[in-house]
Amino acid sequence: MIKIEGIITEKEKRAARYAKAMGHPIRMYVLGLLSKQACCYSGDLSEELPIAKSTLSQHLKELRSAGLIQGEIEAPRIKYCINRKNFDEARELFKTFFEF
Repeated sequence: MIKIEGIITEKEKRAARYAKAMGHPIRMYVLGLLSKQACCYSGDLSEELPIAKSTLSQHLKELRSAGLIQGEIEAPRIKYCINRKNFDEARELFKTFFEF
């Protein structure tokens, strides 16, 4: 049996986590939308997308869990923004990967 723990780098693990979070067209749309703005409220996103609010909430949760977006509670809504540091890191990791 081959142990992969010593082979896989932390950068590869982070890139895979970002890729997983970006692995749905709705999430890519949300990232594209948020990357062009300073911030966007979740309420605005639900008006923008023809999906149930609960479905949108799950997509936002996945993006937030991966660290690609961050949220700030401003009752009664949550303001979502790109997490610039992680978004830029994901871009660099993918760029480096595709240079092979």
